[in-house]
Amino acid sequence: MPVPVIMDVDTGIDDALALLFAVAHPEIDVLGVTCVAGNAGLEQVIDNTLRVLDLAGARDVPVAGGASRPLLAPARAASHVHGADGLGGVALPASDRDAVEESAVALMRRLVMQHPTPVTLVALAPQTNLALLLRTHPEVAERIERIVFMGGSASVGNATAVAEFNVWHDPEAAAIVLDAGVPTVMYGLDVFNRVAVPQVRADQLASGSHHIGQVVGQLLGHRVALSEDESLMYTGLIGDAGAVCAIVAPELVRFESLPVRVELSGYSRGQTVVDRRAFAGEDRLHGLDDEWSHSQVALDIDSDAVADFFVRTVLTLPGE
Repeated sequence: MPVPVIMDVDTGIDDALALLFAVAHPEIDVLGVTCVAGNAGLEQVIDNTLRVLDLAGARDVPVAGGASRPLLAPARAASHVHGADGLGGVALPASDRDAVEESAVALMRRLVMQHPTPVTLVALAPQTNLALLLRTHPEVAERIERIVFMGGSASVGNATAVAEFNVWHDPEAAAIVLDAGVPTVMYGLDVFNRVAVPQVRADQLASGSHHIGQVVGQLLGHRVALSEDESLMYTGLIGDAGAVCAIVAPELVRFESLPVRVELSGYSRGQTVVDRRAFAGEDRLHGLDDEWSHSQVALDIDSDAVADFFVRTVLTLPGE
């Protein structure tokens, strides 16, 4: 049976790739999509999401708007990575439909509670909507199979030296989600930064005859500044889409169940501290460690196989 999922997105470039993959793969059943401010402002995220779902032929998937800012901090968009429109200037036809009247929290609750089997939540954005859902309607927790989130890192950060963008954007929300008692899967920068489509392949897609392949190639080809002189470089990262690939091809990723916590103050605010120690340290021996939540943390990945799996899957969508 396909995995029933609700996707929570801040549709920029890699969220768009993730949505296309999720709709295309026969083992994923996208029940709904909820939107949150992150890569772009909320209204832009909603607009981008509707355009991408229309492109994928998934006009029946409901889309709901959610939080326009983090729980405590101001919103901070990532236009320096995703462009002013969130899609790197890749033009998609405007949708003739609107988001549903329900809020993101209301839609998630309804879809989770009415589905005959537990639902997987796929969080590809700051986790504000999920935190609001779990705090407002704690009864949904037992109906959630797991939460797969793109966020965090067991090593370096990108928003700061130690914090990844999605968690850094709303660390209080991430902490609430980790502490909610729902099984979690953390697909962080340790694997996120390794899965890329070669530039030759992306160029072939962009210049090919398959329309969705053309869009995917253009999205992959968006250049970002990765150096101090702000020169634009090709990365080809599939980003968030890798977390969705891992749902249906977990054999391509190495996970470990590890203690994880989110730092909420100081320069390390937004850092996911992952305890990878083999033996107890002084903090445990002297009772100085607080309770930690455990998560399945992605630490290694067959990057070439996942990139190829992603491309082959999205090309199964109708190309006209």
